[in-house]
Amino acid sequence: MDLQALKNKYDIIGNDPALNNALETAVKFAPTGLSVLIQGESGSGKESFARIIHQFSPRKQAAFFAVNCGALPKELVNSELFGHVKGSFTGAGETRKGYFEEASGGTLFLDEIAELPQESQALLLRVLQSGEYRKVGSNKIEHTDVRVVAATNVHLYEAVRRGKFREDLYFRLSAAQIHIPPLRDRKSDIYLLFRKFTSDFSEVNGMCKISLRPDAIRLLEQYRWPGNIRQLQGFTQALTAQLSQKVTPTLQRIELGADELLPYMPREEGDPTPVIYDASAASESRQTLNQDQLQAIFKAIFDLKAEIDALKARVDRTDLAALPQPPSDTDAQEAEWQIQEESQDLSLRHTEEDLIRRALERHEGNRKKAAEELGMSERTLYRKLPPEYKKK
Repeated sequence: MDLQALKNKYDIIGNDPALNNALETAVKFAPTGLSVLIQGESGSGKESFARIIHQFSPRKQAAFFAVNCGALPKELVNSELFGHVKGSFTGAGETRKGYFEEASGGTLFLDEIAELPQESQALLLRVLQSGEYRKVGSNKIEHTDVRVVAATNVHLYEAVRRGKFREDLYFRLSAAQIHIPPLRDRKSDIYLLFRKFTSDFSEVNGMCKISLRPDAIRLLEQYRWPGNIRQLQGFTQALTAQLSQKVTPTLQRIELGADELLPYMPREEGDPTPVIYDASAASESRQTLNQDQLQAIFKAIFDLKAEIDALKARVDRTDLAALPQPPSDTDAQEAEWQIQEESQDLSLRHTEEDLIRRALERHEGNRKKAAEELGMSERTLYRKLPPEYKKK
């Protein structure tokens, strides 16, 4: 199938080369019987790729089931996946089929697979290897013929290194991988998606479409969109609802510049909704530092500390006897200087730890992503981790 026709069929917007490569890879994997691992951030459209794999496979006439592993109660995961027999646990009033039985002959999409408990991971590995499983509370071996497509929004091998995910299951799944690029790496696609979302929302509600001037497009593209397509869609719909008007014979479209768009842009990463502009609040905000400004200050301090550390290292390698010596003062003054230097070092260290702590919280403990944000190697981040993170 032509790539653009494929995008039209599955409502996929964008021309980014990495996105096109992911789609082409999905189509190539589809006719095979391989289990596929789809990796991408939350909101990047992983389920659409799973459906493409199903529709282009010999199983397209059979059932497609999508299961969010992260939403399954921990104590019922095995029952949901493999079924249970009557009386196997409190509340099991009758024998029940699991997803592997229901989806036999078709495709089972396991989203957020990293959230599966270790016990369930072992059972899943057995199904992938032999097609065999047992219902909860039963000794009878059942067989299924299911194509598994798994997805995760975390670095799965990092989960393996932390002991959260089975290595053998990882290698079983990761042989066939698809990587969906985040929206921040598809900047040329952001306005295309914006236009699609405002057009669809406006048509349903009889409102004018929102278009952006070049400076507003640049503003839209500069934001990181941590929630990816899902966040951009919610933002665009809410923006259209607030700024648009009912369509009239003389008014079909409303155009916004950067100054008009800025007050509605998300204030913090992860906040997907536009913020209504409040002139009085804006005036007050000029008197105090906001989170972005504080973050910029912390980053500057962090970079300065790194430069100081590098300079100290160079000094340590220098023959200090050859350097001019500072004037000698009293022992009391020297002690006072030493105390001040130690106090400054401690303050910088606390600031540095706080910056690392904030980055780790934003990335849910993912050290690699936190290190990338802070502009350091993962090894350096590990060496500078706050005490509470070194215990994890």
